[in-house]
Amino acid sequence: MRKQTLNIVFSGLLGIFLLSCGSKETKDENQNGSESLLGNITIDGSSTVYPITEAVAEEFMKVASQVRVTAGLSGTGGGFKKFARAEMDINDASRPIKASEDSVCASNNVKYIELKVGYDGLAVVVSPENTWCNDITVEELKMMWEPAAQGKIKTWNQIRKDWPNQEIHLFGPGVESGTYDYFTEVIVGKSHSSRGDYTASEDDNVLVQGIKSDKNAIGFFGLAYYTENSSILKLVGVNSGNGAVLPSEETVKNKTYSPLGRPLFIYVNDKAAARKEVQVFVDFYLENTKTLTAEVGYVPLSDTEVADERAKFSSFIKNISPAN
Repeated sequence: MRKQTLNIVFSGLLGIFLLSCGSKETKDENQNGSESLLGNITIDGSSTVYPITEAVAEEFMKVASQVRVTAGLSGTGGGFKKFARAEMDINDASRPIKASEDSVCASNNVKYIELKVGYDGLAVVVSPENTWCNDITVEELKMMWEPAAQGKIKTWNQIRKDWPNQEIHLFGPGVESGTYDYFTEVIVGKSHSSRGDYTASEDDNVLVQGIKSDKNAIGFFGLAYYTENSSILKLVGVNSGNGAVLPSEETVKNKTYSPLGRPLFIYVNDKAAARKEVQVFVDFYLENTKTLTAEVGYVPLSDTEVADERAKFSSFIKNISPAN
């Protein structure tokens, strides 16, 4: 059913795009029924945004079989390094681009557009065997994760007196991850700043397995990965001053899950955006992000937000030079 619906949507988008091209060659090809999209689209970046992009790419290639879309997941920061060197077309990002990354883009004459594709909540999780940690305050999270905690905050009862005198084992994304950057910014107070003695991985599944099997473990990653593994993990409520709140579509949308709710983005290189297959792919992405974002466990944009992002992209491609 999803495939049939998306085929219909794509056919409409492709038809609109071809009509807008206006060239005699395109019209003749369309009349002969031989018009098809060709090319390769390269994507890298956030492991959090990856499942959305993967779902979009899968559906897109079903209806545009001669376009090859490849997506990697080297983390938001790792992706921006490649993106700033013009080594790929699109970067998935779980945080906005940093000033330092923007400067590298500028030095390499890489212009881009930022497009919002959904929302996510960062889930704080423990093992189901952990019977004491049902909620945690922002201040307690900071006490665990700030750089000054290394070598000093070692046991659970140092965080809350009625918790056990057992070692805390911390798990989290690697330092190239946008999830790590966002968490440290809103919890520790400074992006890319935390204690270093934690188990880090860019692969959220590694974190899931590590936390699941250790009753003294606590960690964080995107809500979608908790949703996929809710039967083997325990979600912890986060209290920012108004009582503990669990992340959900509703609490992320209404911003009561604060400060761990965040927007998700894709960044598109202007030279890539000048290519027809990229233009159609990105519009397909935005048109279908509401459905596919929800299917893979994230919080979708509203209809108004989708329309705004599509209009933003349309305006962007009107002001870039045609592809060579």
